[in-house]
Amino acid sequence: MQTDIHISHDVTTYCHSCRCNLSYVLIYGSRSSKTFKPKKNIPEGSHQYELLKHAEATLGSGNLRQAVMLPEGEDLNEWIAVNTVDFFNQINMLYGTITEFCTETSCSVMSAGPRYEYHWADGTNIKKPIKCSAPKYIDYLMTWVQDQLDDETLFPSKIGVPFPKNFMSVAKTILKRLFRVYAHIYHQHFDSVMQLQEEAHLNTSFKHFIFFVQEFNLIDRRELAPLQDLIEKLGSKDR
Repeated sequence: MQTDIHISHDVTTYCHSCRCNLSYVLIYGSRSSKTFKPKKNIPEGSHQYELLKHAEATLGSGNLRQAVMLPEGEDLNEWIAVNTVDFFNQINMLYGTITEFCTETSCSVMSAGPRYEYHWADGTNIKKPIKCSAPKYIDYLMTWVQDQLDDETLFPSKIGVPFPKNFMSVAKTILKRLFRVYAHIYHQHFDSVMQLQEEAHLNTSFKHFIFFVQEFNLIDRRELAPLQDLIEKLGSKDR
């Protein structure tokens, strides 16, 4: 993977629209019922469900920096787990709106602009990184993430069941890979996002994601390089 990238003018032009309505699910649902993978549901009545409701309520304040902070007295692993599931659902729905534009022909490699290309490996089924199209890569990626989220030994949903020692490492890998979907959408499909009038929702979702991973230092800065200019512009609006 090369070390630098040019962020297109279109990406930075629409950063101001992050100040949009924060009701993600309602907004996305109005655009398309099509999702790339089945939505991952947090069991209603569980503590994690209550944490998700708390997160949604805090998001409504419009202060994303405050919304990503660990609620007082809560477990960090549980907070990261709930938000990871939420980001998976958000990215899942966002990508679902542009799948018709992301094809084997239009996106023959998984890239984030001309200087970043991603090859897939999960360490289990595919141990040696393979070059593949963006839709195939994202299919591998989202299927892998879904498998992690469905694994009760990694993401326990029952009260009192401890998180495994490798939970933080797994969560960081999930979030690093989900970032790549954002990066691909921004670099390769932002024109389509604008045609669908989804740029405000994409920007808000991405801003929420970035503030969250920055708050808990979950993604190495080098991994964020494909969208660094955009990240700096989004962050500058909250200072």
